[in-house]
Amino acid sequence: MEFRYLGRSGLKVSEIAYGNWLTHGSQVEEDAARACVRAALDEGITTFDTADVYAGTRAEEVLGRALKGQRREGLEIFTKVYWPTGPGVNDRGLSRKHIVESVNGSLRRLETDYIDLYQAHRFDHETPLEETMRAFDDLVRQGKVLYVGVSEWRAEEIERALKIADEMGFDRIISNQPQYSMLWRVIEGEIVPLCEREGVGQIVWSPIGQGVLTGKYKPGQPLPAGSRATDDKGGADMIKRYMSDDLLARVQELKPIADDLGLSMAQLAIAWTLQNPNVASAIVGASRPEQVADNAKAAGVKLDEGVLKRIDDVLDPVVIRDPAKTGSPPRRP
Repeated sequence: MEFRYLGRSGLKVSEIAYGNWLTHGSQVEEDAARACVRAALDEGITTFDTADVYAGTRAEEVLGRALKGQRREGLEIFTKVYWPTGPGVNDRGLSRKHIVESVNGSLRRLETDYIDLYQAHRFDHETPLEETMRAFDDLVRQGKVLYVGVSEWRAEEIERALKIADEMGFDRIISNQPQYSMLWRVIEGEIVPLCEREGVGQIVWSPIGQGVLTGKYKPGQPLPAGSRATDDKGGADMIKRYMSDDLLARVQELKPIADDLGLSMAQLAIAWTLQNPNVASAIVGASRPEQVADNAKAAGVKLDEGVLKRIDDVLDPVVIRDPAKTGSPPRRP
């Protein structure tokens, strides 16, 4: 496993992070989830990402139990706050009340005394940004959180948060967690240039495009049973944007490129995201331990300019680049 600094901080993270969105406490039974976490640890993965909202808070509980007994100092545990975790009007968003209550719940469920990286899961248009940033800074000063980050924020939102932190002496954001893959490159135009300038690193999710970049979905053929595209718990909604025959046919053209490099298609897709110097880590999920082992082999892979051009030549017509695709709900859900 290779490691990179997260933004302009002293924190190092594993190039491959293990995430449990849509798996722990939901699609995958706990024994299988624990086996995947053990596989991640065996592969040298030290960075684990979750969120309070995943599987209605159960994902944090499963991860906490799976990591129990591990040397805490050797792990980087990340979680998030924003989406509803209860029925009340304040059980959501980035108000001081919800942030404080949510971090205490996450600490309890994860069975840890502190969170390495606490992330604002979306931008809250209903809460003054100064309130959110002060609440985050308070958690850092209390020792409950070591670093703060965001997820799926627009460039102008990240810039405002950094300006407030500088003006008020708060801890700065060190990371952003966006969707990023060969197919979904919306961060490249605005977010990456800003973050490179300001010392904010990317922890990217869905580097294999919800599984599409593995090549398992074939144009004109039935969806594989048990795949993300057949999942009625949220997975199918996320993947449907990639289900056109043209896109799936182009993905099949990546297989010779992967074969030439001795990589699986998943490894090629993950390694591609890590060629971006602003990316610190790529989050992979899994329902089986062998998937973790396969994905982890993308760490340290170098793709030369010729390979990157071949990939662009194949995918360019179907790549999504519009920065406006990044966004948060106008009101709290």
